[in-house]
Amino acid sequence: MDKKNQVRPQNRLFLKVYINYAIMLTVLAVLVGLIFMNLYEENIKDSNYQKLFKQATTISKKLSQMIINGEEDSYLEYLTILDDLDVEKTDVYTISNPKANNPMDKDFENADLENIELPKDFTEILDKAFHNQIDHSQDYYEVFGGVSFIIGVPVRVSGEVVGAVLLRTLVANQQEIVKSSMSLIFLSVGVALFISFVIAILFARGLSSPISKMRITALELADGKFESKTNIARKDEIGDLARTIDILADELKENELERQSREQARIDFFANVSHELRTPITVIRAYMESLVDGVVTDEEKVIQYYSRILMECKGMERLVGDLLVLSKMQNPDFVVEKEPVNIVQVFDDLIRSVHAISIEKNITIEITKDRPVYMMMGDYDRLRQMFLIILDNAIKFSNVNSTIHIILYQLDKLIISIRDEGVGISPEELPSIFDKFYKSKLKQNAQGSGLGLAIAKQIALKHGGTVEVNSTLGEGTEFVFSFQCLENYVEELNI
Repeated sequence: MDKKNQVRPQNRLFLKVYINYAIMLTVLAVLVGLIFMNLYEENIKDSNYQKLFKQATTISKKLSQMIINGEEDSYLEYLTILDDLDVEKTDVYTISNPKANNPMDKDFENADLENIELPKDFTEILDKAFHNQIDHSQDYYEVFGGVSFIIGVPVRVSGEVVGAVLLRTLVANQQEIVKSSMSLIFLSVGVALFISFVIAILFARGLSSPISKMRITALELADGKFESKTNIARKDEIGDLARTIDILADELKENELERQSREQARIDFFANVSHELRTPITVIRAYMESLVDGVVTDEEKVIQYYSRILMECKGMERLVGDLLVLSKMQNPDFVVEKEPVNIVQVFDDLIRSVHAISIEKNITIEITKDRPVYMMMGDYDRLRQMFLIILDNAIKFSNVNSTIHIILYQLDKLIISIRDEGVGISPEELPSIFDKFYKSKLKQNAQGSGLGLAIAKQIALKHGGTVEVNSTLGEGTEFVFSFQCLENYVEELNI
């Protein structure tokens, strides 16, 4: 294969599809992983907030109840409450509001914050709690030894904020959970990417392989290998394209065969024309040389030579005329100008024309018809020429004192049968009688050009008709023509 038709590795469709697909999957996996990790972390935070909020609210309510009931000595019960709420891993601070009219009793405080440098977030949350607001924060606090989550809830008695409950818990364990979850996510993303890359390879190969095969087939078709096929059976657009290329291959193969046939026909045509013209030209030259050189001086012989020269010239003129007619008939662009034609009138004209040559062999021409008019659309002169060729051959190959039968009848088509009682045609010759320059070896056909029946068939085809031949040696030959009658032709035009 030509190197210029080869695709560079970096330009191959497989590589482009795979790289684009892989990049898309990687970006998608990273985005999904980041989004999922962010959502998971936010969910952990929200879950932690909900848990501590519930704990802080419960402690606040119970403290409020204890304050209302004056249960200052129930501190141990208070600690039991904290244990019941599973807050052993959480630092609980209960702080009295110094700005309240009736602040919480100091017996309920469990935090000595005076000697501790509290983080700013801690004091802000505490201040908001004293102002009857719930707030929370999560950050790294060195004083608490790591990342902590803090939430503050006011303690209300008779509508007044008498204190605050602050819960603080280290989130190191939660971060470990997030990290382990992230590791699991990264592992899942990696496995998913690996599987996706394998699928991408299969997908890219499934897309590029048939296209590559179609490319190779197209190049082979361009090189003249019309038997090449893609042999791709897919029920998608690629399959449709492959079937189209296969159809194109079939058509190119048919066109190539037709071209070869036409080329052979052209070669045969020139060979036959050369052969047909060589003999009369040789004869004319021989006679002319004899006359010019004075070899022949007898007046009777001179006249005979001139007569033979004239006969050969007429034969060449007839041959050239037949070639021109046949060439015109075989031209796809040639259109016969049609008009309503009465076939009975055509045959009446023909019978009068061939009467002189038929009477020489005492041949009778009988025409059978059940109506005076059989109409069809056609060219009168061409139809007359076609039937004249058949009648002339019928007379030429008929025995003396025989009859030529012409039968006209109409069914869904107009049928014309011309049958003679002559020598007939052998089964071996029958398939070739419409070929150009084909002549039988019978002496009756010695002067023929071999173009008459070829012209007759082309005229029939130009009129949308068909011609069939039936023949038996020693009994005769029948030519059967079939044409569309005028009535059907008018109905078709109206449709």
